[in-house]
Amino acid sequence: MSEGLELRRLSAGYPRRPVLEGLDLERIAPGTLVALVGPNAVGKSTLLKAIAGLRPVRGQVLLDGTDLATLTPRERLRRVGYLPQALPQATSLVAYEAMLSALRASRADWSTAQAEAAIARVFATLGLDALALRPLGELSGGQRQMIGLAQVLVRAPRLLLLDEPTSALDLRWQLQVLQAVRAQVAEGRTLAVIAVHDLNLALRFCDRIVVLGQGRVLAAGHPAEVLTPALLQAAYGVRARVERCSLGHPLVLADEAISPTHDFP
Repeated sequence: MSEGLELRRLSAGYPRRPVLEGLDLERIAPGTLVALVGPNAVGKSTLLKAIAGLRPVRGQVLLDGTDLATLTPRERLRRVGYLPQALPQATSLVAYEAMLSALRASRADWSTAQAEAAIARVFATLGLDALALRPLGELSGGQRQMIGLAQVLVRAPRLLLLDEPTSALDLRWQLQVLQAVRAQVAEGRTLAVIAVHDLNLALRFCDRIVVLGQGRVLAAGHPAEVLTPALLQAAYGVRARVERCSLGHPLVLADEAISPTHDFP
């Protein structure tokens, strides 16, 4: 069996407005954290929704050799965890109850003890113990975003699809999120695809990067090798440099906005 995620000739978008056309992505192995990047409206959210089964698609989405379109909704929910940009609703449910609801929907086979242990582990990993008994309606946007992520992680899916999981978070919580996802992926049973705008987070935490543009994959590979000045101009329309900080981490430094080249191979 071919373990991991593979896309074959995938097309998705909206009626009379295709966003992605015939997109191919070589197999991504379990234990890999992938950054999905590109400018606004290039199709990052569309691609994640297509993989999650939330948008009509042509082509194939293969997970461990199985076409996800052949699975029942419940089976797909168990294997794929999707976090949208929209925050969890500000309801009267406390955070712990929201977590239990997420598990009942996808892990009905787990015992009460298994569910409680999984919730406790994720709350501790994300540093959310103080929020466990607080109603979602009393939480800030950033706190609700963290609970939304916890609802996905607690299910322990094979594939994580996270759409801008750090968008409402301050610096500390951005690092907390990426460290937690990195740790779960590092166990080797999970692979994750994260749509992000912060290229420096992608460079710091991700094993692979996929750059979308012009309805296709412009480039894919190791972040430090893919994010070149030529690629940044073609994808984003910026003149930029990639340098290393005093700790040796690569950083993208954008100097000015210019015209995209639109001719990246």
